[in-house]
Amino acid sequence: MIEFGLHTFGDVTVDSDGELLSHAQTLRNVVDQAALADELGIAFFGVGEHHRTEYAVSSPEIVLAAIASRTKNIRLGTAVTVLSSDDPVRVFQRFATLDALSNGRSEPILGRGSFTESFPLFGYELKDYDVLFEEKLDLLAALLKEEPVTWQGTTRRPLQGTEVFPKTENGMPAWIGVGGSPESVVRTARYGFGLMLAIIGGPSARFAPYADLFRRSLAQFGHDARPIGVHSPGHIADTDEQAWEEAYPAFDVMFTTIGRERGWPPYNRLRFQQDVGEGAIYSGSPERVARKIADTVLALGLDRFDLKYSNGTLPHEKLMRSIELFGTEVIPRVRELVAEARERDAVPIAL
Repeated sequence: MIEFGLHTFGDVTVDSDGELLSHAQTLRNVVDQAALADELGIAFFGVGEHHRTEYAVSSPEIVLAAIASRTKNIRLGTAVTVLSSDDPVRVFQRFATLDALSNGRSEPILGRGSFTESFPLFGYELKDYDVLFEEKLDLLAALLKEEPVTWQGTTRRPLQGTEVFPKTENGMPAWIGVGGSPESVVRTARYGFGLMLAIIGGPSARFAPYADLFRRSLAQFGHDARPIGVHSPGHIADTDEQAWEEAYPAFDVMFTTIGRERGWPPYNRLRFQQDVGEGAIYSGSPERVARKIADTVLALGLDRFDLKYSNGTLPHEKLMRSIELFGTEVIPRVRELVAEARERDAVPIAL
């Protein structure tokens, strides 16, 4: 059965007067948002790692530990852990600790991240971007087997028959977040991790070849089936118009800020509506969002869909309502639509 999750980067939001909240209050709000998601029966809650002023979360495992103390069932992970600028041993230890405190609910998503601030912050060179991720992923994959590790590379001192503690009680699943590189898809299959496709631009159907490549690669590497998920941004309200009026200003701030750094053209309302209609933004009424998610599930054969529900400065109260609608209306409707479509050979159901 298709599962559903929520992701947040801990975007710093505004209060009722339009003033930015503190990082501290934003973090407390994230814990409340996760507690609501757990009450609604949502399967997964992921917290991103960033090191810049727009985002409050730089130590996701600490936030997740706080969430673990307020929740009972929801699985907890990152979206993503920036493995390239971290130490794999410490990553394993932090998540194994979270796994113990949450009674086996730890589920990291590993990746390169979409920003590079962590490299100079922690003393790494961008010229080593590829080798850092490749070697650290290789070591973490070995650590996740929870056996003595013998490993050697160029980015840290070797390990020789080293055991790392604490051990988990039942192992710990892991995913790799991939933005659209075939090489990254094949690498994920080689290690036998779950594949989380970060679709933040363009129609989701264009990622169908990557899902197919992943399944073929798993078979070639001798692995059993592994889950495929999608991470995409969105915002839900009671009506389409309300959702768009709430979401657009926040998306505008977010994309304009990032665009200035990356040389993108200014964001505008037309671009937003195009992204809502044919692109990667899942925003609107529960029915509209459910239909768009269902099409994505069918096009890619997904096992999980994770909505990045916090985007830019969207206020906490709007986020809580979006989470509520996702859990109570969107998820049941997606399951209904997918079941109906599969009965009639997956005929498209888009609006």
